[in-house]
Amino acid sequence: MAAIRTDDLTRRFGDVVAVDGLDLTVEEGEVFGFLGPNGAGKSTTINVLLGFIEPSSGGAEVLGADVTTHSRSVRERIGLLPEGYGLYENLTGREHLVSAIETKGSADDPDELLDRVGLDAGDARRAAGGYSKGMQQRLGLAIALVGDPDLLVLDEPSSGLDPKGIKLLRDIVREETDRGATVFFSSHILDQVEKVCDRVGIMAKGELVALDTLGNLREQLGVGGVVEATVDAVPDLGPVRAVEGVRDVTAEDDVVRVTCAEPAAKMPALRRIDDAATVSDIGIDTTSLESLFEQYTNGEHGRDATAAEATTAEDATAVTGGED
Repeated sequence: MAAIRTDDLTRRFGDVVAVDGLDLTVEEGEVFGFLGPNGAGKSTTINVLLGFIEPSSGGAEVLGADVTTHSRSVRERIGLLPEGYGLYENLTGREHLVSAIETKGSADDPDELLDRVGLDAGDARRAAGGYSKGMQQRLGLAIALVGDPDLLVLDEPSSGLDPKGIKLLRDIVREETDRGATVFFSSHILDQVEKVCDRVGIMAKGELVALDTLGNLREQLGVGGVVEATVDAVPDLGPVRAVEGVRDVTAEDDVVRVTCAEPAAKMPALRRIDDAATVSDIGIDTTSLESLFEQYTNGEHGRDATAAEATTAEDATAVTGGED
């Protein structure tokens, strides 16, 4: 059974199509990265999956249940960390967590959960109104983990976290999938997505424009990486161009730059350069997720649906804040 499945999912706000015919399947037990520029349709999609808004057409299932007719039972099996998580200023962090545990009827130990997310015991007993952004994120993550949910939906989970907190987040994500949970990870911090996700889906203008592993996406675009070699004198570049998988070879001053269509071509290309010249320095870069993101979205960073998405995201945060 897929953890998430959408079938021609469409959501309109007036004349604006925020999500347009989305077909998406997220398998049980995987970490799925959900990416896209602002206004691409990510927040609207998440809010439909959580049952906070209904599709205009098409449908969605989460954990085998229709999100429109069984939204409450679906949410009971989900752990949610929304972007801009709202806290009650006068309640302590621990009181927030105890309330979430009681609401879910789970047997979690609040102190164990607080320790797991790295929230200091002293801070947990202070009013949450004085929390830093990083402390809010740690508390929100602890609340999302209550009850060992089958699906974790994490929207910008690394926001406000320091490097130690980000590493802890990655460790927790892997621990959750090790026990069988699915993680739906939406973030603008592409470096973090690249380090933790099994597959990624990229949204642009309400449509899913890419869906695969990072390796396969690189291969589809023919961008396996770049080799740069600093040489004593630029040699005949014909043998380098002849290497299978090399897409382009250029030279400027004493630097030879080889663009490869697949990662396996980088080392053979470098050896050809080394055979013909004295190499004093090398650089090898793998095409980053950020580069892939830019190519699949054509560098887009916004669209008319942004305002509609922001509104529904705020509504969802208000609902989740009230429930917790």
